[in-house]
Parts: sequence; C-alpha cells; structure tokens
Amino acid sequence: MGDSLAHDAGPRLDPGAFATLVVTEAEDRVAVQLNRPAVRNAIDVQMVEELHAVCTHLEQTPKVLILSGIAGDEGAGTKGIFASGADIAQLRERRRGDALAGINSGLFDRIARLPMPVIAALDGYALGGGAELAYAADFRIGTRALRMGQPETSLGIMAAAGATWRLKELVGEPVAKQMLLAGRILTGEGCLAVGLITELVESAELMAAAHGLAERIGLQDPLAVQATKRVFHAPREAHPEVDNREQAELFESPAKFERMQAFLDRRKK
Repeated sequence: MGDSLAHDAGPRLDPGAFATLVVTEAEDRVAVQLNRPAVRNAIDVQMVEELHAVCTHLEQTPKVLILSGIAGDEGAGTKGIFASGADIAQLRERRRGDALAGINSGLFDRIARLPMPVIAALDGYALGGGAELAYAADFRIGTRALRMGQPETSLGIMAAAGATWRLKELVGEPVAKQMLLAGRILTGEGCLAVGLITELVESAELMAAAHGLAERIGLQDPLAVQATKRVFHAPREAHPEVDNREQAELFESPAKFERMQAFLDRRKK
C-alpha cells in the first residue's frame, strides 16, 4: 500500500477479533469495512464497540483510516451499501438514558479526532447514522450510486450524532435544513455539487480512489499532517497561538531538516 507513514513494527489489529467489521491493516493505513450486509450495514452496539477498538489502536499507532461498507450480494439487494443508519431494532428500544449516553455521537466524535486523516469511501446508501459517520471523516469520496440523507424525523427522532452541526458546516444552512427537516436525499452528483463529497467516481473505482488519496497523504510528513489536523479543528479563539506552538514543535523535528535539505538538494540538480 505504498510508503509507510509510520514504518511501525508495533502491534497490529487482529482481524479475527471483529464480527461486524472487516479490518485490513498495513504500515501506513487501516482499511475498515462495515460488515452487516444482511441489514444493509446498520450500525449496532457491537459495531460501535468494535469501531471504538479500532480508534484505541489508531490513537496509539496513528495511521490513515479508510471507512467503507462491505459490498454484499447484489441479489440480496445489499450491493453498494455504506451504512443504512443505526440499527432500527435496537434504536426502537433505546430510552432517555441511552440518548444521554451518546452512543453514536461519542464514537463519531472520537473518529473525527483521530490523529491521522479519515477517509470515507461512500457507495449506495449512507443514511442516518451512516451519513453522520461519514460527516466525521476528513475526506468523503462518493459514487454515482450514493444516496445520502437524514431520515430521522420521519421516525420520530432527530439526527443527534453530529448532523445538526457538522452538516451545516459542510454544506451550509439551506441544504442542511432541507436534509434535516424535510428529508431530502442527495444523489452522488448532488453531494458533489454541494461539497459534501470531494470526488465522484464509479463504484468499481471507489476503493482505488480512497487508497490513492491515502497514498498522497502518505507522501507528507506524518507529524506535520497530525499537527495540521489538530490546528485545523482548533476553535477560532485558539489561533494564532495554537498555530505557533505546533509550528515550534515541527521546526525542531528531524523530518523538517531532512525534507527541506532533500528539497534544496533536488533544486541544485
């Protein structure tokens, strides 16, 4: 999968430890496929717990994370699914205490805060909690088959795992309100038009595009990427002090001297 971001020799995730995810780890990235095709990759409590385990690993060993949905069986109507939302059977039984516990919102916030970038590769349905999971990513690549939206109000609840504020930041208030309050579902082309995805590809090219983006990230200095992500998400009042502090650390890093010297050496040729 290309040059390593970390060239780590540390512990790896055990693929056999996951029942709702298919996990593939390389030196510079972890690819995670949501794997509940019989229910269109609906996010249940077990999947939440397993995604938390992935986060724990990536917080300790920073790597790019690629999120996608298992392709499934076209005959069963599950081909091209990211996540159809939270598991409605479980959601129906949740009460006040479950909402206050922030089961999905806590996970998605943790994913958004991972040290290295997160790429969501979106095909087919990305609805409800599935869409909110995608909003937590740093990059979203979609296909023409993508259908993204927030149907929660039709079920008597609200989108409470990040959509009410992340979506407004991503696409602006008018489109966000259409999706949140009127149930508008965006196509892949519609997502591209409003900036909800940054790239539109054919379904067969989706994973290659996601890994290609991971390759480009891998060409950057990992410490500089992590610092930039932290500063990007810092509150406005933290600037410019947070920029200066992070830059001060990078100015002393060995990679800064090595990469700048390599640049100067190439220019001399």
